[in-house]
Amino acid sequence: MATLLATWLMSALSVMILAWLLPGIHVSDFGGALLAALVIGLVNGLVKPFLQLITLPITILTLGVFWLILNGICLAIADALAGDAFNIDNFGWAFIGAIVLSMVSGLVHRVFLTGTKT
Repeated sequence: MATLLATWLMSALSVMILAWLLPGIHVSDFGGALLAALVIGLVNGLVKPFLQLITLPITILTLGVFWLILNGICLAIADALAGDAFNIDNFGWAFIGAIVLSMVSGLVHRVFLTGTKT
């Protein structure tokens, strides 16, 4: 349970950093970042596998590049579900945000999990 909570907090921190880095992505406050992290996690866990399955032919034709677009779509879905706590101006920012969020999240997790066993 503590690992789940720590992961959620690190994801919320990643969302806050993302909003700070990109002017087209807005988070109301840390509570909004917590909600956004929860919604992003749910979308990535429940919706994204289905979308990956139905878009597999396009992904194969584009040699995997379409998954970047799919990540942007999932971030845009999370924006729609999170309400006013998390807003993205347009799909271009969602696409860029998905790429930057994966890098920021990886960095935040690496910084906070250095020296711990998983």
